Amino acid sequence: MSDTIFGKIIKGELPAEKLFENDRVIVIKDIHPCAPVHLLIISKKEIKDLQSVTPQDMPIVTEMIEIAQRMAHESGIENGYRLITNNGPTAGQIIFHLHFHLIGGRQLGPLDA
Repeated sequence: MSDTIFGKIIKGELPAEKLFENDRVIVIKDIHPCAPVHLLIISKKEIKDLQSVTPQDMPIVTEMIEIAQRMAHESGIENGYRLITNNGPTAGQIIFHLHFHLIGGRQLGPLDA
């Protein structure tokens, strides 16, 4: 397991407010939320970014999306949210471990074009 912040959370070396966990995925609250609901859906498998996903990894990505749908429903935002992942430094990725941001709970503004 990597020494990224997510690797350390997965290994139990750093605390996090976990909302869901199984053998493949963990969901935590973002410590710097940009909306009332801001969750991180993290692959436990070390995958650098979305571009590094292989055909063998697709079941994990599918599961992450299914969990995002479930967490959106449980958070009461199923009718309005964003599911975002940044791929690479120019897109704003700072933790190189595949994860999605589930963001909602308020009116969201337009994204950069």
